[in-house]
Amino acid sequence: LANTAWAFASAGVKVPELFDAIAAAALPRIGEFNSQGLANTAWAFATVGVKAPELFEAIAAAALPRLGEFSSQALANTAWAFASAGAKAPELFDA
Repeated sequence: LANTAWAFASAGVKVPELFDAIAAAALPRIGEFNSQGLANTAWAFATVGVKAPELFEAIAAAALPRLGEFSSQALANTAWAFASAGAKAPELFDA
């Protein structure tokens, strides 16, 4: 799911229905995503501008206890994605 979202966003393909379906499928499985998958998913949604507040909340919750697993690039991409999407996650950014 993360790779699919990343690929479409990298190609500049904005298909809201596709991203809505990815978000719906990702929500119950977000705990299975590794740190790169979390970062890539957030980046992809922010890049195409598809609003997915529940997904961003789930990404923040999943990322918080695993911040030590994030590379510096993944942290930067995640921070950029949340800021660009207007997604607030004070508990994540105060960590």
